[in-house]
Amino acid sequence: MRKNAMSNLMTIMGLLLLGIGLYLIKATADPRGVMIALPYVCVGLGCGIFGQGMGSIISHKAIKNSPNIEKQLEIIRNDERNIAIGNRAKAKAYDMMIFVFGSLLLAFALMGIDMFAVLLMAFAYLFVAGYGIYYRCKYDKEM
Repeated sequence: MRKNAMSNLMTIMGLLLLGIGLYLIKATADPRGVMIALPYVCVGLGCGIFGQGMGSIISHKAIKNSPNIEKQLEIIRNDERNIAIGNRAKAKAYDMMIFVFGSLLLAFALMGIDMFAVLLMAFAYLFVAGYGIYYRCKYDKEM
């Protein structure tokens, strides 16, 4: 029950952060200083926290009445082979991330930071995540 309450709290907190961020985007006519980035940080964090909370709620409801599936999922989560595959994929993704974010930081240093830069950072993050997923699938077929 405690885990479910935490998921509900995270979902509500994510929605609040998302709402605050969207309000700040619309309400501030001439943002200066930290208010340039704060609304977008709130929107990003709100979306992430909301997604995590809703994912936990949905997965909990999906396996609520089936202890066999829950036991099987726990075995799969703790399988040494799956852990090794995940670690190897994370290592490859991290190696690639160093070069991607290094290049992006150089680009930020050479240009003025604006909305375009924030979008570049988001696309770079998604690229690194996709890279990790690719290697996860590749290693899963090998092992």
